[in-house]
Amino acid sequence: SFYIYICFINNLYAETALQIFYLIMAFYGYYNWNNNKNILTISEWNISKHILIIISGTIAMFIMGFYLTIYTNAKIPIIDSFTTVFSVIATFMVTKKILGNWLYWIIINITSIYMYYDRELILTALLFVIYTIIALFGYIKWERLKQDDKNNTYRA
Repeated sequence: SFYIYICFINNLYAETALQIFYLIMAFYGYYNWNNNKNILTISEWNISKHILIIISGTIAMFIMGFYLTIYTNAKIPIIDSFTTVFSVIATFMVTKKILGNWLYWIIINITSIYMYYDRELILTALLFVIYTIIALFGYIKWERLKQDDKNNTYRA
């Protein structure tokens, strides 16, 4: 809720909507991961699916950025749109335990560092440095868990 306010007063409208989305997805992800009928394991998407996601996400990013540029006083609308569109995608990937989500987060977080620094939100930029480090460790951890699951030694 705090970041909904921070993003809104700093004219990062796509990020404001993203914070609302995160709140909703937190409940969905919690339910999805803890539903006893549907135990998820870490999986991967093939390269063609990632290419399709990147192309679709880029198109959505430019459409959102165009809208924000024309109809709002948004600051850095293309970067704001990039982090928002791809964060939605990466969040969905997390709820489905797709390994590649961490790679998306690393790029999103690095871009967010610049975006928040540009808006003089230094502490938030530092928070995204930490998020980037967490994403690096998350990728390594999930890769190990996925390998353990392949060997039937651990169920994620």
